[in-house]
Amino acid sequence: MNASVSPARYSECITRLEALAAEIAARGWTTRVDATRGRPPSLLAQNPEPGAAALSEHIYAHPGSDGTWMYWWPWTDPIASTAADAAAIVVRVLRAVGTS
Repeated sequence: MNASVSPARYSECITRLEALAAEIAARGWTTRVDATRGRPPSLLAQNPEPGAAALSEHIYAHPGSDGTWMYWWPWTDPIASTAADAAAIVVRVLRAVGTS
């Protein structure tokens, strides 16, 4: 995140990404929170199916224009406001063809 983001907001972002990581990992997927200095924190969610590692995406957490915290795709489309709902959507969108 850039220098204008407060430490409290940065911490909230990490907390929300960790909650999403737990939800996605509970579904058997690989996750990793990335808090590289100078970049917005993100969660890498990766399909665990053999040969499907390319089915992965970075997910972000930040408030929307109304102040409600949301999970976001990197192309700035909102996913969901709760970790459970976001995990279900991420897993559905990034699943390999022919899997449920």
